[in-house]
Amino acid sequence: MKRILFLLLAATLPGWAAAADVGVSIRIGEPGFYGQIDIGDYPRPALIYPQPVVIDVIPVGVVRPPMYLHVPPGHAKKWSKHCREYGACGYPVYFVQDRWYNDVYVPAYRAKHGGPGDGGHGKGKPDKGKGHK
Repeated sequence: MKRILFLLLAATLPGWAAAADVGVSIRIGEPGFYGQIDIGDYPRPALIYPQPVVIDVIPVGVVRPPMYLHVPPGHAKKWSKHCREYGACGYPVYFVQDRWYNDVYVPAYRAKHGGPGDGGHGKGKPDKGKGHK
């Protein structure tokens, strides 16, 4: 009897767990995004450290382009612990300041690519009725 109850319980758990599983997706250009950003033609970033941080050795003769990352507080200080999460071990990494990301990069990204706060225009046009004159 116990075995039957266990099998019934085990059979119902995957469906229940899937129903309770909630995922949140945050894309680049949104506040709260952490990861690699493309600087491209965006304004020059304010950096946490002026020199790139490299964890692991870059092989002689191999040239790797620098990565610009927006990371949560504390990740830059303990980068050797976190570089694998970002696929950035062995790359020169520049950490952008949180304030620059939120106040400069996010609005410029939204103006260029569209997103929340642009009224869906994708061209940086302000939303009507949102306090804009």
